Amino acid sequence: MSVLSGVENSAGVVLRRAVELDGSGRYQESLVCYQEGIDLLLQVLKGTKDDVKKTHYRQKLRSYMDRAEQIKHHVLKEKEEGKYHKQIKIVENATGYSYENLFKPYVDETLTEVWLEDPYIRHAHQDNGKDQQMCILQEIKISLQDYGVLLEFTFSSSIHDREIRFNNGWMIKIGRGLDYFKKPQSRFSIGSCDYDLRPCYETSVDIFHNNHTRKT
Repeated sequence: MSVLSGVENSAGVVLRRAVELDGSGRYQESLVCYQEGIDLLLQVLKGTKDDVKKTHYRQKLRSYMDRAEQIKHHVLKEKEEGKYHKQIKIVENATGYSYENLFKPYVDETLTEVWLEDPYIRHAHQDNGKDQQMCILQEIKISLQDYGVLLEFTFSSSIHDREIRFNNGWMIKIGRGLDYFKKPQSRFSIGSCDYDLRPCYETSVDIFHNNHTRKT
């Protein structure tokens, strides 16, 4: 398989996913896939010599770009009106819901801060004790500093809500918090390292947008 054929196959996979998400009303996620797929298809067009194929790719690109533009305006309108709300239902044992896949559509160049509240991060099965947890968080904090990321954390004995707020306006509420993955059967089982392949517990994810999201 040539490099160009590989790029074309990748474009097809991403664009089919975009259409699937579009059809299920997950517009922000579909927009990200449309944009990635269009970029890949543009590479294919530039590397193609056959005029018939070029015409075919241009028609496909025009169709996908028009739809992506429609979605962009729709999402922008909902955001401006404060009406954006989408819900994702994760069924028992579902896969494909890694943190990257879940949060990627809402991460852009305007995002500079994230605030996370999770009342059960210190649950016994997640950590063996506060001292050990403090050591782990400090290690993560030091490691993130190498990438220019500042981690700050505080503890509370009274919070009950689970939510993640981005300072670009997005707010994500997950019924189970971030602990929605099932424990892998072993260190060497599929899904132990790749969270896209790890089965999930049943939960719901609600996504909102507020132009005035701020730390409280």
